[in-house]
Amino acid sequence: MGHKVNPIAFRIAAGKNWSSKWFADNKSYSKNLLEDLRIRKFLLAKLKLVGITGVEINRLINKMKVIINVSRPGVVIGHGGAGLEEIKKFLIPMISITAPEKNLQIEVVEVKSPELSAQLVGTRIASDLERRLPFRRVAKKTMERVMMAGAKGIRIILSGRIEGAEIARRERFVQGKVPLGTIRADIDFASVPALTKSGYVGIRVWIYK
Repeated sequence: MGHKVNPIAFRIAAGKNWSSKWFADNKSYSKNLLEDLRIRKFLLAKLKLVGITGVEINRLINKMKVIINVSRPGVVIGHGGAGLEEIKKFLIPMISITAPEKNLQIEVVEVKSPELSAQLVGTRIASDLERRLPFRRVAKKTMERVMMAGAKGIRIILSGRIEGAEIARRERFVQGKVPLGTIRADIDFASVPALTKSGYVGIRVWIYK
């Protein structure tokens, strides 16, 4: 049987990087991990409309830096940095570092090619499915848009009660080539759920850049 591995974790040693960078002992490891999960869940939900593609978290002894990758950084920063201050106000209760008002740093990075981000593509597909658009049309238009942006290949898999079907099934769409077994290949991956009236539909996206 095939052993399924996350494409990003599979390529950590060949160009990909960790989304969290810190060291911890056995006592604080689980606490830091839960904090990272809460931070990512909050930011992905709050900044969904501005095209968030990922969150990087760096920790030092008593400092933390949160790097937010978005396609529209101006909307996140706001007028005079008001947007960042609002985000920081929500994040402070979630973290356990000393003096978080001073030691928490938030940085916003612009994504140069948002159409090549699997997270953003998956989020758009989820939004279209939640609006009850035909899934085949959504998948085909998405693949055309990604290929026109310069990708070498894209794979989309939808799983669940698609369009309200009584029996759950899996639909697979592929365009170009996606060499998942090649470690040197620059492949982006994301898994995004879409909450439809019939339940959740799982969306997985692979983009070969």
